[in-house]
Amino acid sequence: MAVVSITCPPSQEAVAALDVGDLVYLSGDIVATGGLPAHKRMIDCLDRGLQLPLTMEGVFIHLPHMIEARPDGGYDVQYVNPTTSRRFDAYMPQLIRNLNLRIVGGKGGLGADVAKVMAEAGCVYLSLLGGGSPILSEAIKEVLAVEWHDFPSHFRLSKMRVENLGPLTVGIDARGRSVYQSLEDQARSRLPAIMQTLKQRRVAAERSE
Repeated sequence: MAVVSITCPPSQEAVAALDVGDLVYLSGDIVATGGLPAHKRMIDCLDRGLQLPLTMEGVFIHLPHMIEARPDGGYDVQYVNPTTSRRFDAYMPQLIRNLNLRIVGGKGGLGADVAKVMAEAGCVYLSLLGGGSPILSEAIKEVLAVEWHDFPSHFRLSKMRVENLGPLTVGIDARGRSVYQSLEDQARSRLPAIMQTLKQRRVAAERSE
């Protein structure tokens, strides 16, 4: 396991060098949202050939956030907290391909079909610390822009400047190797033995009655 610091926008070489289990700290500009409505709108923009309101620079994080606008036009970050990425599986292949994403992050990983697309595109998935809102929020140094104000704060599309955002764990590397798929496969392989044991215990319990 390596501990790696990456400056955004990330280079193809830096991303390709990451392995499952490595710890990563990000510095630079990221784009984040936590909402399904934002994903749907992003796809709609791409389908219609429209530019997104924020320039995506290779890093997209599933990171709900509470941001308050200041009278001077700036923003104050109340908190950020990662959300589950699997619910966005249907949208991620198109976003990864069309937006040239190198790094995607959130909680809970992405499915096997998305991992295949990530391998084709040279993209990795970084797992953020669940329940680590104070640590993650401290890494947000500046909010550069917030778009789609018709959405609740968590669902808006925002660009943030971060410094040492992490530790983030590589859950899917640029070769498509996924810790989530590995754990799922292990669980499936153990299921027949578990079911057999439960059956034997049930039969034994019925006989003892």
